[in-house]
Amino acid sequence: MKPKIGVLALQGDFEAHRAPLERAGAEVTEVRSAAELEEVDGLVIPGGESTTMLKLLEDEQLLEPLCRFGGAKPIFGTCAGAILLAAEVLNPRQPSLSLMDLTLERNGYGRQIDSRIAHIQISGRPAEAVFIRAPVIRRVGADARVLAEYNNSPVLVEQGKHLAATFHPELSPENRVHEQFVDKVRASLSEQLN
Repeated sequence: MKPKIGVLALQGDFEAHRAPLERAGAEVTEVRSAAELEEVDGLVIPGGESTTMLKLLEDEQLLEPLCRFGGAKPIFGTCAGAILLAAEVLNPRQPSLSLMDLTLERNGYGRQIDSRIAHIQISGRPAEAVFIRAPVIRRVGADARVLAEYNNSPVLVEQGKHLAATFHPELSPENRVHEQFVDKVRASLSEQLN
């Protein structure tokens, strides 16, 4: 089964997600409208600037369709995308999609100059994590599961169909996080067929 996965292409590093998603076995398309959103089985919300992304989502009348989509289909948010998935956003407070029971602090690791490449463990195996003005997950709700940590803070979390990473897996040669998301989309498609 080759799922069709959209990458929200309003702002941010959306193009960088294409290759790892294709390597993981997905057909990839860019999403800029509610009509395009209806055509995909899962969605990646890339890194970028979360307040700018929110404004563009409002301008394109995509906030409500995106909330409905997330109620039925998997979404993977990286960095700014993870901020948009969270139930609560700090520093400063801002609206979000509230699809995952998380509290995130914007720019929690510091400014651009504090960006870094770190080494983490995912499922007991070493992985590279690229942090760029990354948010910090300050609270994880009971229904969410931490899959990886850095400096004792969660950096990769899943809740139901959704996945959030505070780092940029699309900037590393390792493909495991994108494979995990494609597997979630396949599982969601299987559930819909049954």
